[in-house]
Amino acid sequence: MAQLLIVYHSRTGGARQMAEAAADAARNEAEAILKPADQAGPEDLLRADGYIFCAPENLAAISGLMKEFFDRCYYPVLGQIEGRPYAQMVCAGSDGENAARQTARIATGWRLKEVQPPLIICTHAQTPEAILADKTIPQDQLALCREIGAALAAGLSLGVF
Repeated sequence: MAQLLIVYHSRTGGARQMAEAAADAARNEAEAILKPADQAGPEDLLRADGYIFCAPENLAAISGLMKEFFDRCYYPVLGQIEGRPYAQMVCAGSDGENAARQTARIATGWRLKEVQPPLIICTHAQTPEAILADKTIPQDQLALCREIGAALAAGLSLGVF
């Protein structure tokens, strides 16, 4: 059975909800492994057939723990996961584009195949209180995350990627 690895980091719950929605939908099509970034490692990347990376944007960059995951795993898998498909989701307060660019740049270095443009969900959190508050992602936006999980898992199962 094809395996989809979903690696995420979330401090206020938004990215976690997005990753969980993608994983729930993916499980109908393939084996979906949902791992927090601080628990995922090179062995997880090597075992999986495809990936979804999901993180918040913090200070116009991917979150520190997500970056640490990439830093820790980059060289141990370099040259061993080329051509595998990936998608990414960003939970942002206002923009999210720079975090998406950073993840895409890392994926390019690994020679992964982007199978769809990044999904950026904006919470519009602009004050310190709103930024630090627990997030609730609306169901219509979580549906977009489910679509990504289901589509990537189905593509893996059917050998499309």
